[in-house]
Amino acid sequence: MFAYPHIIYFSRMKATSINAVSTLFLKAVLVLIGIAVLALCVFFFPLIGREILAVPELNTVSYPGLLGFYLTPIPFLFALYQAFLLLQLIDKNIAFSQTAISALVKIKYCAIAMSILYAMGLPLAMIIAELDDAPGLGAIALAFVCAPLVVATFAAVLQKLLHSALLIKMENDLTV
Repeated sequence: MFAYPHIIYFSRMKATSINAVSTLFLKAVLVLIGIAVLALCVFFFPLIGREILAVPELNTVSYPGLLGFYLTPIPFLFALYQAFLLLQLIDKNIAFSQTAISALVKIKYCAIAMSILYAMGLPLAMIIAELDDAPGLGAIALAFVCAPLVVATFAAVLQKLLHSALLIKMENDLTV
């Protein structure tokens, strides 16, 4: 009878069920990203560490660079956890709350910490780029330092926006 029966099905669904499906998808993506990062930590990081420590020209900068390299997953995984909590708040329809604002603040600080930890590895990346005569490696290393700063800026903007929306909501609750 209808050429597109799925349109009728989706038009009858409640907005909350569509919201739940989309947040469930995002939660699954966050879990998969977390598993991938943990797999990199277990299997890939030790190989890279051994290769870097085997090069005598890198002895002066290898330990701070490797320290930043090994510590970066901690704030990253914590930020993933905070994003997961934020999605749970969205599922419960309490996205405009102080808990959501504090999750965004924690994500912002995690992104700044990641940028600092990546910056610890910049001298190591520059020396490797010089040894391999690969000038593009320095630009890639700078991109790794700047990318978390973009996330931190976005989280700060969302935090301010959510805070002002929360103030408006509280003001409207008082007038009713």
